[in-house]
Amino acid sequence: MAKIVIIDDDPDILDASSLVLHAKGYEVVTATNPEEGYKVVKDVNPDLIILDVMMNEPDDGFFLAQKFRKDKITIPILMLSSVSKTVGMSFGISELVPVDDFVEKPISPALLVEKVEYLLQLRKER
Repeated sequence: MAKIVIIDDDPDILDASSLVLHAKGYEVVTATNPEEGYKVVKDVNPDLIILDVMMNEPDDGFFLAQKFRKDKITIPILMLSSVSKTVGMSFGISELVPVDDFVEKPISPALLVEKVEYLLQLRKER
């Protein structure tokens, strides 16, 4: 089954997302900060990255996504954020935010699974 790396500093998000994805048969590896997340992605070579925007700094996720793409890591990225609720701004997919999909937190288990399945299929088609 597919390997998924979740990079988020919120232990509740990590636990809940891992639980949902494990129940669907996915292998899940987690990281709690950008540095650890980058290392895990390089070590594990997952099929999908789920990435939070705000960790140690409000834009850590944006910079990490940019770093992955700069380093030719083309693994699909699902970005999760509560940015619009926190700062009143909304973001979409662009060069500034080089991800494959963008979802506001909180995300329901059903939507999480739907997005994961879609992005894993997208990877197969690349």
